[in-house]
Amino acid sequence: MTAQATSYSGTDFYCDVAIPDPGALEVVHEDGLVLAYHHTRPFWQLHIVVVPKRHIASFTAATAADEPDLRALLEVVQQVAREVELEHGAAAVLTNLGTYQDSKHLHVHVHSGPQR
Repeated sequence: MTAQATSYSGTDFYCDVAIPDPGALEVVHEDGLVLAYHHTRPFWQLHIVVVPKRHIASFTAATAADEPDLRALLEVVQQVAREVELEHGAAAVLTNLGTYQDSKHLHVHVHSGPQR
């Protein structure tokens, strides 16, 4: 993980850092539409973030035009959550909105285990 990934202070980490340089991350899935990787500053013992590569501001900002990206995102979230649940016995899926959303780009957290 790069120093930029741990010290980023902008508003869209995904467009600015993660998507342009996935090689600096511990990637668990990448295709043309979606990137999933271990969070650079995990809140839980296991913490994976799944993000569409095309900018969508948030879950509530998504429109019908975003449907292909959302379908792809949810397929990867399901796949990652299934793998986490099988390996760790439990998984949670979470997205944040409004002021809870530090990075203003739709992203989904898949996590398991206690908070760090």
